[in-house]
Amino acid sequence: MKILTANRLNDGEAVWFGKDGVWIETIEASDIVGDKDGEARLEAIGKAASDNNEVVDVNLIDIDVLDGVIVPQRLREKIRAAGPTNRLDLGKQARTEAGA
Repeated sequence: MKILTANRLNDGEAVWFGKDGVWIETIEASDIVGDKDGEARLEAIGKAASDNNEVVDVNLIDIDVLDGVIVPQRLREKIRAAGPTNRLDLGKQARTEAGA
């Protein structure tokens, strides 16, 4: 299974392409695909968004879904989804704890 990730161009925020067809700031509602047609669809969406200067560094990433939770397979993507590993009070992980 794969999802589409990028960085938003205007502020550098890590974003994921969501089920609702918009770029979102948290991984939980990402549009998950499991076949080559789905991958091609997401790649086309990412290319269009990059061409329109909405996002940069567009990538399809491998994920697992464990107990209904999206978990990136690579450590780099886990960190992008949460925040820095040495400061739990920063990044998306801090916003979640604060109820944001």
